[in-house]
Amino acid sequence: MRKLKLYIAASMDGFIAGPNGEIDWLEEAGGKTDTVPGTSKGEDYGYGEFYASIDTTLMGMETYRVVLTADELPYPDKTNYVFTRSGRADRGDEPYVRFVNEDVAGFTRSLLGESGGDVWLVGGGQINTIMLNEGLIDEVILTSFPVVLGTGIPLFGRGASRQGFQTVGFQAYDSGLIQWRMARR
Repeated sequence: MRKLKLYIAASMDGFIAGPNGEIDWLEEAGGKTDTVPGTSKGEDYGYGEFYASIDTTLMGMETYRVVLTADELPYPDKTNYVFTRSGRADRGDEPYVRFVNEDVAGFTRSLLGESGGDVWLVGGGQINTIMLNEGLIDEVILTSFPVVLGTGIPLFGRGASRQGFQTVGFQAYDSGLIQWRMARR
């Protein structure tokens, strides 16, 4: 059975982006190399192994817009679904992106029932909250950056239900980043 994995970075105060979707703090706080965004000194923080384990990504439209600031979608070798309320993307169709305008939880349940690799929940906060409340997140890989934003888009939005996770791994990096691996109880 496929697993839904939330692999995400957050500030020390629990924000995944600034109030206007800014992610510049990822580079400022964690450094960057030419290999993987948000890496320092060639460290990929387990990204390569994680990326090889998935064949599908899920994200909301706002996250998709932020991802596109990199000029092109960085996951062209994966099946990518973008949830949208309007059914259209402002940039038009992309050959490696499918826009979904249907029930987020129902679509995800169906997708997880298919054969294939694991599914990466890229975000953002609203989609994360829906998936959490529906009990669909199997694993969270959370990388905490040593920065306080003070305000922004939270990892989980208002209305997030209480959920229990168990820490199954922990890694502190020389760059100051800390990564937790948690499985749903």
